[in-house]
Amino acid sequence: MVEISKRDWKLYRERVGEWQEHYMEGLTKEYIELLSSPGKASDHFWELEKRIKEDRKHPGVLIQMRKSSAIWDIAMFVGEEVITMADLEGFSEDLIDAVKLILRR
Repeated sequence: MVEISKRDWKLYRERVGEWQEHYMEGLTKEYIELLSSPGKASDHFWELEKRIKEDRKHPGVLIQMRKSSAIWDIAMFVGEEVITMADLEGFSEDLIDAVKLILRR
């Protein structure tokens, strides 16, 4: 596996917050739909609490920034449709190729 370059690591750290923000915007819309759906308020509350507990574990919400796992994390972001391959513009070809390789597995 390719080790992330200093340049790619810097770019990743600059962008990951924006990627997470985008992911959480989607979650917020899902939560609003859940809370606005027909049914009892208590059911909505407990379902939302369950969802938030699960969603907190997703790297789109909370991620440990490690250089050693950055390429894997980027591949996960693409695989989970948090970002697209187009969002990797500016990263090195080596990193992009490594992400593609991971996604093909």
